[in-house]
Amino acid sequence: MDELIVDKRLTALAKSLPSSVPFVGPEAQERARGEVFSARLGANESVFGPSPRAISAMEAAAREAWQYADPEAHDLRHALATHHGVPVENVFVGEGIDGILGLLVRLTVEAETPVVTSAGAYPTFNYHVDGFGGAIHKVPYRADSEDPVALISAATAKKARLVYWANPDNPMGTWHGAGVVERTIKHVPDNCLLVLDEAYIDTAPEGTAPPLDPSNPRVIRMRTFSKAYGLAGARVGYAIGPERIISAFDKVRNHFGMSRISQAAALAALEDQAHLADVTRQVAWSRAELYRIARENDLKAIPSATNFVTIDCGGDGDFARAVLASLLAQGIFVRMPGVAPLDRCIRISCGGEAEMAALAEALPRALEAAR
Repeated sequence: MDELIVDKRLTALAKSLPSSVPFVGPEAQERARGEVFSARLGANESVFGPSPRAISAMEAAAREAWQYADPEAHDLRHALATHHGVPVENVFVGEGIDGILGLLVRLTVEAETPVVTSAGAYPTFNYHVDGFGGAIHKVPYRADSEDPVALISAATAKKARLVYWANPDNPMGTWHGAGVVERTIKHVPDNCLLVLDEAYIDTAPEGTAPPLDPSNPRVIRMRTFSKAYGLAGARVGYAIGPERIISAFDKVRNHFGMSRISQAAALAALEDQAHLADVTRQVAWSRAELYRIARENDLKAIPSATNFVTIDCGGDGDFARAVLASLLAQGIFVRMPGVAPLDRCIRISCGGEAEMAALAEALPRALEAAR
């Protein structure tokens, strides 16, 4: 009876949505298996950790956690504006890129609003669009990379309000250079906004990101402290874009959504660029290790600009899922793309020496079990 009463209170849209989330967290999987993972390499977190200065800032802020955080995130927004050389009016701080995506979709998407993305791209964007009743149109990857020409062509044909593109890409780790990005932005159709997700830009090679131009009305660029900065659990992301979009976030955002601890951590992390540089060196080392482990198992590692490497298991999706299942059973938490033909691969986050050694031992057994 209670279930029926609750069901009647939902909107028609809410009733139509599946009871699912984009990802099943490692904690849920650990509870199901009754054992913790020995190597946590599935969520693209940074096992190298945050800056010691960020940890100290969080410890200090914890003593003030009885206070609400500054709802304007004044200090962090101004620091980000200075760091990137853009006006503070063009910077928005929110609860990770996922949270900002949700706000942006809320501002721009309603029933049947067309949006464009790639088939197999980061699913949280689709999750938000579905939640507001938008109509998602997908284009395929091309050679394991998102296809910006196809994205813009579809956005033009469908009269899309938003087009989502991650560069570097998740889940494949591939990337396009700054010239391609600049040409793509120029061709975004009128009344459309390119959502350029640059979550992995800190681990990408020089020349991946074009200069920031927040006055350009065709693009909003999103970045995060969850990856190379090592603050995934703090949930801090930011957007740089046209002022009329940035100011509109104030219409719908949770003004007290950012904690004092998170703001303090991000500010201290931003100020410690030496630690960021050290992490990117460790990520580069780990990527090379993942390439080596793939070669030793006669597998193809797809070149990556991110803090993970996607490895082609050499078969179809069912084979890759069997490899994944065996790795999970051995205590190695990894993930894989969810859409064919990308699902022939598994995706492995960068880790330290212990994690790489555990993977190197487990992967041959996983391949043998799958075969």
